[in-house]
Amino acid sequence: MKAALSSLLSSKSVSLHRSPSSSLSRSIFHSKFLSSPPISLCRKHRANSINFTRIHTGFAPTMAASYRPEQARAPPALSLPAPAVTKFKIGLCQILVTPDKERNIAHARKAIEEAASKGAQLVLLPEIWNSPYSNDCFPVYAEDIDAGGDSSPSTAMLSEASRLLKITIVGGSIPERSGDRVYNTCCVFGTDGKLKAKHRKVHLFDIDIPGKITFMESKTLTAGETPTIVDTDVGRIGIGICYDLRFQELAMIYAARGAHLLCYPGAFNMTTGPLHWELLQRARAVDNQLYVATCSPARDAGAGYVAWGHSTLVGPFGEVLATTEHEEAIIIAEIDYSLIELRRTNLPLSKQRRGDLYQLVDIQRLNSQ
Repeated sequence: MKAALSSLLSSKSVSLHRSPSSSLSRSIFHSKFLSSPPISLCRKHRANSINFTRIHTGFAPTMAASYRPEQARAPPALSLPAPAVTKFKIGLCQILVTPDKERNIAHARKAIEEAASKGAQLVLLPEIWNSPYSNDCFPVYAEDIDAGGDSSPSTAMLSEASRLLKITIVGGSIPERSGDRVYNTCCVFGTDGKLKAKHRKVHLFDIDIPGKITFMESKTLTAGETPTIVDTDVGRIGIGICYDLRFQELAMIYAARGAHLLCYPGAFNMTTGPLHWELLQRARAVDNQLYVATCSPARDAGAGYVAWGHSTLVGPFGEVLATTEHEEAIIIAEIDYSLIELRRTNLPLSKQRRGDLYQLVDIQRLNSQ
């Protein structure tokens, strides 16, 4: 038996090389060699329940040129666009949210003005900054963003502030009413005060950790349908809201669309915040080799939902560039886009992706072609 097995291992009839043919022929190859009946040696010893299949120990080394990295994303990844500025300051406004909507709006405006006075050209607000974070409150505090004016005092303030201060504002998120639906929505305003993009939270926060936290956004909120990427005076920005941070596919789509920076207004809680908040930000940054900025409400221990805080800026090497604790704070930090190219040269992931093995499909871009 040992002699027979030795003969089998050295036999030229067992192919150890990848077929260079199409995916169909590769499928036939796997069908023939991985699903074939046991060879005669196995039948001879079937009584002892010993089964030998054709031994498939690996393929010959694959050259990098055959990885087809350009096919790892469909459509292919866009080149990183040249931003209008290479270096600029970002302001993260970690503010306290109360049940008083007018107070929240005035307080957010004051924080934006303070960040701008310290040199911030881009200001980021927290998730649900004009309302308590509660299913009971979302429909009550919701605004008709498309109608604007008195129908949406929160976004009217953001528009005016961005125009007067000549800054870009990623306006955290507020409850948005559209018809009979309510969304968790982030609005981006340009330096001219005009609405440049609107992102509706794609992944709803439905979790149940017994004895810790249970929350079901889907009781009152509707999920958004599209990724959101926007060109601004401070670069190309991909937008996500809180729970969106957990899904690396969304960040990968933004990276493939040429994003320089991902902004996630969020409100992680006291259970998942200590474990996952910074971890996920650093993961999204290092996976995609770009900047990630997050902004949380300040912690209110007496609120029905208690936010973790710790608003943070992470660089393209996964390094924490700026962060804070849980109290109110205005964080000012510098972003230097030249570091993106440097890190992508240091670690050339775009040239090493295995398009021959896997593929990320951006349905929105694919359908627009």
